[in-house]
Amino acid sequence: MFANLAEKLQNTLRKLRGKGKLSEKDVDLALREIRLALLEADVNFKVVKEFVEEIRERAVGEEVRQSLTPGQQVVKIVHEELTALMGREQSKINLAGSPAVIMLAGLQGSGKTTTAVKLAVELSHGGRKPLLAAADTYRPGAAEQLQVLGDSAGLPCYRNDGASPVQICREAVRFAAREGYDPVILDTAGRLHLDAAMMDELKEIKAQLKPAELLLVVDAMTGQDAVNVASSFHEALGLTGVILTKLDGDTRGGAALSVRAVTGCPIKFAGVGEKLDALEPFHPERMASRILGMGDLLTLIEKAEAGFDQQKARKLEQKLRRQEFTLDDFREQLQQIQQIGSMEEILAMLPAAQLPKELRRLQVDEKQFQRIEAVIASMTPAERNNPAIINSSRRRRIARGSGTTVQDVNRLLTQFSQMQRLFKQMGSLEKKGFKNIGKGKRGFPFF
Repeated sequence: MFANLAEKLQNTLRKLRGKGKLSEKDVDLALREIRLALLEADVNFKVVKEFVEEIRERAVGEEVRQSLTPGQQVVKIVHEELTALMGREQSKINLAGSPAVIMLAGLQGSGKTTTAVKLAVELSHGGRKPLLAAADTYRPGAAEQLQVLGDSAGLPCYRNDGASPVQICREAVRFAAREGYDPVILDTAGRLHLDAAMMDELKEIKAQLKPAELLLVVDAMTGQDAVNVASSFHEALGLTGVILTKLDGDTRGGAALSVRAVTGCPIKFAGVGEKLDALEPFHPERMASRILGMGDLLTLIEKAEAGFDQQKARKLEQKLRRQEFTLDDFREQLQQIQQIGSMEEILAMLPAAQLPKELRRLQVDEKQFQRIEAVIASMTPAERNNPAIINSSRRRRIARGSGTTVQDVNRLLTQFSQMQRLFKQMGSLEKKGFKNIGKGKRGFPFF
């Protein structure tokens, strides 16, 4: 996410941090690098100009001159201005109405239909009972796609393939009111380009349904085109917000950093992966922290709380204390970690300055997790509970059964043995009174 932009901004600000005094020349040189980094990231040039001017005005003023750490103060200013550029505070979704109506619009290929399901999944986590409405009658297979994705997530989908889009939306809202669904998410038709007929249809749906939210779904990888599309839709329809998709891809970040400033519409959510739970509420301050390498521990904690079963965590703690941690427990922990996200995503949420250099550039092969799970699954229950009984013939059998090598099996058993010794040492130290030993560890030796 914003990899190139983040690296360039972090390198520029790193040069300022260590300086005891800052001259105007130092500030101008840093701002030039920031300007170039933003323009390369496809941020709107007017937005870049205003952004740099705001930083310069504050960076050469009393705010920095009187600071004991001027370099750090400039970093703080850049963080604040970057946050302001994206909206300052999180803009929460409006769910007023019974049922609330959320209307999605966008061009074809922006990921609108998938985003409708992702949004429904996100809202269902908050205790809502969303209903999907297939109002795209133009794209072949659009209603079927929404139905299939909804079914895979356990979400209901309203369809009436022979009706007009306006009629489908009206019927879906009536059906939701009758059956107790709330909100209704309208997946309207997209086009390959903006046209008058498309806008007229969307205007009619808006006039008749009066949605609490009219959200534009835009592809973040299209850069400035996304901002231009958002501006056109906002002028014609009066958007209440934007959802950026594919923010996890090879995006330069221009759309995310420009769309709020150019249109005035807040970014409500960001799509950060292909899975149906990969939609995050957009937090401007947290995003600015990620871009500047300050980490995003709040989002990481929220993901961990959502991904980890508290009851299982308590049972695991008791097992660790009794030194009864098994390979089954290890496999379960790996599965829960994968629910939080990939290792690259997790590392991206940690402050870059506190990560060793080798971890900052770490490329984790997610297939390694699959190999470990396959090796453990190929073991008998007795072997998983007591790996000490796994002799050479058993290792060969496990390797054949898991489609791995004996070396893979040996590596896993060695690392697991190291973990058990570590937990044993921690347990003995705790008995001697060192209650906090082990807290703050980075994790298992395996990682």
